[in-house]
Amino acid sequence: MSFLEKQFGLKAQGTSLRTEALAGFTTFLTMAYIVIVNPTILGEAGMPVAAVAAATCLAAGIGCILMGLIANYPIALAPGMGLNAYFTYTVVIGMGVPWQTALGCVFLSGVAFLVLTVAGIRQLIVGAIPRPLFSAVAAGVGLFIAFIGLKEAGIIVANPATTVALGDLTKPTAVLAILGLLIIGALMVWRVKGAILIGILAVAVAGWFMGLTKIAPGGYSLAELSATAFKLDIPAALNLGGGKGGVAMAMTLAEIVFVFLFVDLFDNVGTLVAVTKKAGLVAPDGSIPRLNRILMADSVATIAGSMAGTSTVVSYIESASGVQAGGRTGLTAVIVGLLFLATLFFAPLVQAIPAAATAPALILVGAMMIGALKEVDWEEPGVAIPAFLTVITIPLTFSIANGLAFGITSYAALKLVRGQARPADWLLYLLAALFIARFIYLGQE
Repeated sequence: MSFLEKQFGLKAQGTSLRTEALAGFTTFLTMAYIVIVNPTILGEAGMPVAAVAAATCLAAGIGCILMGLIANYPIALAPGMGLNAYFTYTVVIGMGVPWQTALGCVFLSGVAFLVLTVAGIRQLIVGAIPRPLFSAVAAGVGLFIAFIGLKEAGIIVANPATTVALGDLTKPTAVLAILGLLIIGALMVWRVKGAILIGILAVAVAGWFMGLTKIAPGGYSLAELSATAFKLDIPAALNLGGGKGGVAMAMTLAEIVFVFLFVDLFDNVGTLVAVTKKAGLVAPDGSIPRLNRILMADSVATIAGSMAGTSTVVSYIESASGVQAGGRTGLTAVIVGLLFLATLFFAPLVQAIPAAATAPALILVGAMMIGALKEVDWEEPGVAIPAFLTVITIPLTFSIANGLAFGITSYAALKLVRGQARPADWLLYLLAALFIARFIYLGQE
């Protein structure tokens, strides 16, 4: 206890080992669904599902423990929803980038984030981006995730006449997915901890009985991790030696790294503000103490995650559930990390989870992310228009990058035509100019 008190300052924060342990377990239950959902999404990129599951647990475990020990905050980390979808559907499937190269891009974004944090450049970037776009990006990613879930469930299908249409709701996958929506929704209404995880497992059991998934006893091992561990291709991500696509590929890879970095930065800032406010850990002037340590833990976790075989690691808003249960120090995060590492030994079993079980989780996680839009001033056109363009273009173009581009460019343009441009906004206009150049480049391909 003396070590714990010295390391985390439990008494100073008015908490105890028992309270922190309960908070850690609560946070783990609310976000453990990522061990199932993340491998499902990255598996569509051609990555071995069992290996990604193990990598997910490892990256989350490392990230949470680092957060607790370095920054002493009750904030949990794990591969981020939205960025895993961008990794699979935009980068690997949409751009045709091999998943090994995409992991290399994740690694580079982690290194860049670490450098920016140490150098203090992060403050410039955060200060240059309009706050309403933070919320718009979060909501747009939520719609993106929900759309993917609806598609995976067979509730929404492709249609040549209308682009999308309602699927056959009598098919087993759609029926199970709707059942999952009802179960998870009901559990959430009843404030049940781990509602998403319980719902996934309940639908998975039903799917097994219906023969949608078969389990091969004895076919799983922790050694599965070797299928993705250290398989990242950093030289390809740097486009060393040119290679296929030449300058065009170099620009594409640079954009991928930028999006991983950009969204990770926004995601962390939004989560940190929300969780630290709830825990009463914000300084009187509104700043977050030890912010650089928080971001450093996140960037190191992203680097470790890419080496293990998973997409970008971010702070999780589900950490608020642990704060609600009394978590006030990094001990909460350490306990979450230890629980993820314990789950590592069972992680390969997630390849037996059918898509019908994970689709409802995607849909409802997306629904919760939409709540960020309450931070947008919809009465102000100069804010509402860029926010809307950001939100709508992310899911409809299957690209977070496009949403960011539309939002930042339109925000800068509207400020310019209203005569509100200031020298202090030079970085905003530089980003807008780069995005315009990107649009011109894409139009010439």
